[in-house]
Amino acid sequence: MSNNTAPNTAKTVKIPGPDHPITIERNPSRVVVIVAGRTVADTRSALTLREAHYPPVFYVPRKDVDMTLLERTDHSTYCPYKGDAAYFSIPSGGERAVNAIWTYESPFPAVEPIRDHLAFYHDRVDSIEERA
Repeated sequence: MSNNTAPNTAKTVKIPGPDHPITIERNPSRVVVIVAGRTVADTRSALTLREAHYPPVFYVPRKDVDMTLLERTDHSTYCPYKGDAAYFSIPSGGERAVNAIWTYESPFPAVEPIRDHLAFYHDRVDSIEERA
């Protein structure tokens, strides 16, 4: 996997606080993600992460994602609050679904609950639904 930083470059680590709050809560709804007419994820154990002024993000446990439909990519990003993110594409979703999913495999302690969870970009999948 590629790393977007030079080998000896120190990364800034920030702790969530009043100026940049992050909360993680269990989502009481069933969360279903559909791509190309197929259910990619279906869970009753999603987490909802709320961060500062950003829209809420659902993090789905890996065990509730059909990982056979995903393909890991070399893309990576860094968040000073959460750590290094790895990405997956959903080949059946075509070009739109490239790098459609991100995950923090070794998240910082402040967001440890999102370990072993995947998040989906709304505009790169057909739908992310909250169901009763």
